[in-house]
Amino acid sequence: MNVTSLLDLTGIFVFALSGAVMGVRKRLDVVGMAVLASMTALGGGILRDLILNVRPAAFESLGYVLVPLLATVIVFFWHPQVERSMPAVLVFDAAGLGLFCAVGTEKALTFGLSPLHAVLLGVTTAVGGGILRDVLAGQIPSLLYDRQLYAVPALLGSAVMASLWRLGHAGWQATLAAAVLAFTLRMFAMRYSWRAPLARGVPDD
Repeated sequence: MNVTSLLDLTGIFVFALSGAVMGVRKRLDVVGMAVLASMTALGGGILRDLILNVRPAAFESLGYVLVPLLATVIVFFWHPQVERSMPAVLVFDAAGLGLFCAVGTEKALTFGLSPLHAVLLGVTTAVGGGILRDVLAGQIPSLLYDRQLYAVPALLGSAVMASLWRLGHAGWQATLAAAVLAFTLRMFAMRYSWRAPLARGVPDD
């Protein structure tokens, strides 16, 4: 297993944890927890691959199926401990966001999409699973009220990835640079409570 695959599975695991924790908060049974964990972890990548008209990577490796199930088992038995560890989990979640937006953009460019469409698909890869999680859990997707800058870091990371690709700087170095940018911006947003602006004249809460 190479470093990229290991990082990919790590991101899947952390996203799956957040989905399973949502299941606990919504008082779902273990099946519901597993569904939310899997959709959160794999939904964005599956949407990306379906748009690219290729077999989803989630169906190419057993690890993509087992990792969300492992996260579900951990949360099922030890959800109080996982809840207390959420600040640390959010750090890894930010890392997963950065990695997924960069990898998603790179894959889209590899399949011949324009830079603009590749950026959109990179963002979809990063946040699509969270949208599916929220919809299945019966709440407004957090993407629609990006109050702690979740989609914005993914958008900027994807844009940097596409720009580096156009300049001829493809490869893991470009992927890492774009991922680190998105990760850093997300961490600053959490640390300093940065928020996306509301419409003019709408009071902030």
